[in-house]
Amino acid sequence: MAIHVACIDIGTVTVRLSLASVQDGVVHLDSKVSTICNLGENVDKSRLLSQQACERVEDCVARYMKEIRDNSFKLVCCTMTSAARDAENSSLLIGALREFGLEPQVIPGEVEGRLTFLGVAQDFHSQRIIVADNGGGSTEIAYGALLQNSLSVPFVRSTEAGCRRLTEKFLSRADPPTAEDRSQAHGFAASIFSVVEKDLVGLQEKFGQAARLLVCGGTATSLVALEKSLVPYDSSRVHLQTLSLDTVDRLEGQLAFLTCSERACLPGLQPKRAPVILAGTIILSELMEQLNFSAMTVSESDLLIGLSLVSAAVVQGFNSPVGWIPNVAEL
Repeated sequence: MAIHVACIDIGTVTVRLSLASVQDGVVHLDSKVSTICNLGENVDKSRLLSQQACERVEDCVARYMKEIRDNSFKLVCCTMTSAARDAENSSLLIGALREFGLEPQVIPGEVEGRLTFLGVAQDFHSQRIIVADNGGGSTEIAYGALLQNSLSVPFVRSTEAGCRRLTEKFLSRADPPTAEDRSQAHGFAASIFSVVEKDLVGLQEKFGQAARLLVCGGTATSLVALEKSLVPYDSSRVHLQTLSLDTVDRLEGQLAFLTCSERACLPGLQPKRAPVILAGTIILSELMEQLNFSAMTVSESDLLIGLSLVSAAVVQGFNSPVGWIPNVAEL
């Protein structure tokens, strides 16, 4: 029997919706929508969600709930990630979201990493892989494999290498940022990922070398769209495409000397992503550099796919593949 489930993920930069049918452990995606709401605006400094940011998210969720009901979906799961974890007043937004009939959950970074790994690994059964989910406030890195009967993920790390976080820390003093500001952003990301690499060495010696680096998130998909000048955006031309380190560094060089308004005009880039795309590109450059990968594979199968699978499993009375139990609301 197919389980029809709607999933909403509220991140630091984007709020995303998926409508999917899950049958026999396979996700059939009916639709996927992403809206830039910038919930995490200034959260790194203030540790508070602003009223304006919360209102943007509430307006977006109101539209999503209409779409969910218009498509006759009865089950919905809602997660909140880095910005909600960092902010001291997240309960105010959670309360507002409950008015829509949702049961929002602020999930730990480790759960976020496992859900994303589960989603990405659907295309790589029985392969040892490293999955990185580069978001606005954090980057989750997971290493493991999706085996025939279980998920084996011996390593999950949530880091503070987020594109909005780095933008606000280092790249917002000048437009375009100075070479010194970019150098500091590189140094910050490199220091984070070098520690991750050291921790991964022993695990890969024990369990096996990762076959490839998979990356999801708005920066990675946007870089593919920029490289191909995709207008309009076409996920089928982005999913499982490869970006080399040389290509990412070349794109960073092009972005670095453009103002935010100039970046917003680039074909293939959402204008609202222009303020954070340079920081995201720096993060992905350092991710590949420090983890010793000359290329990455970009995936559209992300946390929403993992969340759909876990929600469907729990609704049917099965164990959660990631050990975390979602609150699935019935409309």
